[in-house]
Amino acid sequence: MRILLSNDDGYFAPGLAALAEGLASCGEITVVAPERDRSGASNSLTLDRPLQLARAHNGFLYVNGTPTDCVHMAVTGLLDFEPDIVVSGINNGSNMGDDTLYSGTVAAATEGYLLGIPAIAISLVSHEFVHYETAARVARELVERVARSPFGGPVLLNVNVPDVPYDAIAGFEVTRLGRRHKAQPVVPGKNPRGETVYWVGPAGGAREAGPGTDFHALERGVVSITPLQVDLTHAGQIPLVTQWMAS
Repeated sequence: MRILLSNDDGYFAPGLAALAEGLASCGEITVVAPERDRSGASNSLTLDRPLQLARAHNGFLYVNGTPTDCVHMAVTGLLDFEPDIVVSGINNGSNMGDDTLYSGTVAAATEGYLLGIPAIAISLVSHEFVHYETAARVARELVERVARSPFGGPVLLNVNVPDVPYDAIAGFEVTRLGRRHKAQPVVPGKNPRGETVYWVGPAGGAREAGPGTDFHALERGVVSITPLQVDLTHAGQIPLVTQWMAS
């Protein structure tokens, strides 16, 4: 099995190293990741300048671009083969609910999916990031399952793993995305020149987190597996907008 790995925390991130180690037994590993932390980059492509590729001492390839750039480059010409699966992570922190719209981790997996390749985004839900090996083992089990029983077409799975020892995981659950409250306000400050600067405020707390959601699964110590799609059409509003246009 040929496995393409990427992330949004940068090629030097411990989560990426743990993922590469955890998946080594599954097949041939190729890593193409950003040269620096690109958290929150979403699905952006770099179109205003050329991109450069370099190789780290451990063999990982890295690009001075976004997570989407990395997977796009890899699949559309950088590699002389098409990967069997794209795995993105292990992200430092959750990617649940509305987070998926901003996440570079999810975006790297999404690019693989858009290019016709099964893809998994995997995140470690914590503020301490202790048990990377748990998330790596979960990733390995899912990749092995894909190898044994392919879906027959591209699939995009968003996986969030509790930061606990593997034996403490309370199970696996296929979920839907929850929703967050409105983000907290920007935080103003001063730079060394005395100029006002702003930090983007923290994400809002969980608003829709009932049974069946990713938030609910993680609260119970369960691994959340959410299948995602990219069609943004609000089908339910097509009749409403059609009527509004005709009025």
